[in-house]
Amino acid sequence: MAYEGRLFAALADPTRRAIFERLAERRHSVAELARAVPVSQPAISQHLKVLKEARLVRDEPDGARRIYSIDPKGLGPLRRWLDRFWDDQLAAFTVAVEDKDDQ
Repeated sequence: MAYEGRLFAALADPTRRAIFERLAERRHSVAELARAVPVSQPAISQHLKVLKEARLVRDEPDGARRIYSIDPKGLGPLRRWLDRFWDDQLAAFTVAVEDKDDQ
């Protein structure tokens, strides 16, 4: 599967989106996420694995635990993909306004 496909497949799951949104607020351990999201700790770990493979999150060791955070490098491709649509819509809006001014 292409990178974009993994990225969007990772975010398609509501539990993974909830985890991702929590990590956007601040860094969390698996245990902290398990207390905040209504699934088991092993399930949280599996969701984090998918998000990590999609390069949306990263982890760092902190003693015996791992701390997860958003991976800014992984957000770049997502941002570029979304910006493409924004740029297209903005260009279409500009053309529409200019056409109206010409009338």
